[in-house]
Amino acid sequence: MLFYSYFKTLVGKEITVELKNDLAITGTLHSVDQYLNIKLNNIRVVNEQKYPHMLSVRACFVRGSVVRALSCYIVRKRERVRKGVRGA
Repeated sequence: MLFYSYFKTLVGKEITVELKNDLAITGTLHSVDQYLNIKLNNIRVVNEQKYPHMLSVRACFVRGSVVRALSCYIVRKRERVRKGVRGA
């Protein structure tokens, strides 16, 4: 349940899914279930020359048992609050 809870927080974020057949897909995470099945929207293939038949696909469903790795890049804004500091 730990992974499931974490992936639920990533809904709406861009992730890269690497499959066991060496296909890597980047897209927006639409949903995930308890079996870690993943639905992606606005997908693109990382290696388009090797998989040209995937260029027309815009959304896909990935069964959790065929996922080798999952990558996500989270950019967080750092905000500093300076109290009593003048100048730069």
